[in-house]
Amino acid sequence: MPAQTRTLASGLTVAFERRATPGFSFHLRLPLGSAHDPAGQEGTAGLVEEWLYKGAGAFSARQFQDALDDLGVRRGGGIDAEATYFSGSGLNEDLAGALRLYADLLRRPHLPAGELPVLLDLARQDLESSQDNPAERLGLEARRMVFGTSGYAHPTSGTAQGLSQITPDTARAFWQRYGADGSILSVVADTQAEAVFDLAAELFGDWQTADTQPVPLTPILGTTSHLKGDSQQTHFTFTGRGISPLSPDWLAWHLSLTALSGGSASRLFQAVREDRGLAYSVHAGPQVVGGVGLISGYAASTPQRAPETLSVMLGELRRWQAGLTGAEFDRAKNALMASTVFGSESIRARSGGMARDLAVFGRVREASEMRTEIAELTLERVNTFLAGYDLGELSLASLGPVPLSLKTEAAHV
Repeated sequence: MPAQTRTLASGLTVAFERRATPGFSFHLRLPLGSAHDPAGQEGTAGLVEEWLYKGAGAFSARQFQDALDDLGVRRGGGIDAEATYFSGSGLNEDLAGALRLYADLLRRPHLPAGELPVLLDLARQDLESSQDNPAERLGLEARRMVFGTSGYAHPTSGTAQGLSQITPDTARAFWQRYGADGSILSVVADTQAEAVFDLAAELFGDWQTADTQPVPLTPILGTTSHLKGDSQQTHFTFTGRGISPLSPDWLAWHLSLTALSGGSASRLFQAVREDRGLAYSVHAGPQVVGGVGLISGYAASTPQRAPETLSVMLGELRRWQAGLTGAEFDRAKNALMASTVFGSESIRARSGGMARDLAVFGRVREASEMRTEIAELTLERVNTFLAGYDLGELSLASLGPVPLSLKTEAAHV
């Protein structure tokens, strides 16, 4: 049965899909993430997400976790640059109980000041550990280059200076920005749609309006940066212009990226790893940040062979834009179809996908609709798209003993 969507008077969008399954799954997305951290208090969103679990409603922190365990609820969540997430799954008869607990978590948390120093220490440890991981350091540098001074540039764990400025009052002020407007609740269960909509209205119908504004983003491309590192490998990542999720070429782009870097038969894997043995790990893929599509690539190689690795990857990008072969197209199409089929079978994946669809596309995409669109893709259409696809100038970030560079003639592919 197709998903049904309703927006409550409070502004919360509720999506429901009925499945003949003994279990439920829900996904709750709030449009406040690390990009919305107050200036000078970077790390607030991640800290608040952890702080919420330190007691809510009539429950202490331990009692709240025990209540979820009593219902057998498997839970998840976290934050990214754009949103804070909460998810849960369990048996159908416990859906109402689980959502009532999460309503307490979001609307009636205790936020005890005494717990904040412990959470700040954990956040600092997480931030420090990222400095020991070359790939994480490189990723943060690439974000700084491409996202500039916007909130998207800093890590979700914040900055050392930002964490030092967070107080119970400032963190509570951030939590008070949570609300219904722009938030999304997606549910998959074997029950009546009206029962879910009525429950959502009861729990969140009078939830306050969210205090959130879109964080503007204009990617900065065509720049180069290098971090010194004592790693035995040189790591690098490049970023180029992608495709908007709302573009009619969205699926063509994804299919072509699958051919470029979608497994052991992909062009990058074959050219970089199998044919030349330049790097063990190499990949390229899509990013969507602030509604903007980007393509990013990554590899790690020895310092001596890193320039060749980069050169081969850039060459494959140029060759990729010349078009796919029939065999490549068929493999990529089958892989995309398989991921669509299996991705919609799990109710946990489906509830998360519904929330993501509403946030990115403004609607829930049905699996049958996606399969039809994939089936209708042709080699000619994908190659026509690739021929007109302009990656723009690439940005390059590297980490290792010797910097890498993009030659002028190779920087625009």
